[in-house]
Amino acid sequence: MKTPTRRRVPRAEREQQMLEVAEAVFAERGYQATSMDEIATRVGVTKPMLYEYFGSKDGLLTACLARSRQQLHDKTMAAVSAGGEPRAIMLNAVRAFFEFVDDHAAAWAVLQSEAMLNAGPGAAEIEEIRRQQSDYTQALLGSMPGAAQVSPLALQVRAELVTGACERVAIWRSGQEAQVSAQQAADLVMAALWPGLGGETGPGVG
Repeated sequence: MKTPTRRRVPRAEREQQMLEVAEAVFAERGYQATSMDEIATRVGVTKPMLYEYFGSKDGLLTACLARSRQQLHDKTMAAVSAGGEPRAIMLNAVRAFFEFVDDHAAAWAVLQSEAMLNAGPGAAEIEEIRRQQSDYTQALLGSMPGAAQVSPLALQVRAELVTGACERVAIWRSGQEAQVSAQQAADLVMAALWPGLGGETGPGVG
């Protein structure tokens, strides 16, 4: 009887498997309590292979966060690609953030646990995620009708307000007994912020 051959997993596919498992373990245990041995065992690889791919536990965490950053960016861009009137575009972008939190619960748990560490190994990458979202929001506001009347500094502040509000509302939402949907959360943020984001002297006029 012929022994079945074992399929060789392509490097890119294996890397994604490692990241998915690592993300889940980091979310369950937190960074400090997570061991490379457990991650390797769950993936079904040797610990040396894990180190070969990522160099260290710090490197693995950074790679997990970088993947989350790309996924969030892709989701946000897809959400606004259909266009529409300014408020609808911004609403779609905000809702995409809350949908990301729902669809990537483990990633969000990692982001929040590592955010508590001011100088942790993932601190720089977490700040880069915030910066990415703020920069994209600023560009989005800057592309809207009426934006020419607003200074770059004012646009930057408005983008920071959106980014900070979304993050805080997501944390608040996770502690609510009654479920607050992604759409409801987005509507609440927009109701609070849009009058200032899209008022008579800002983008969104018309």
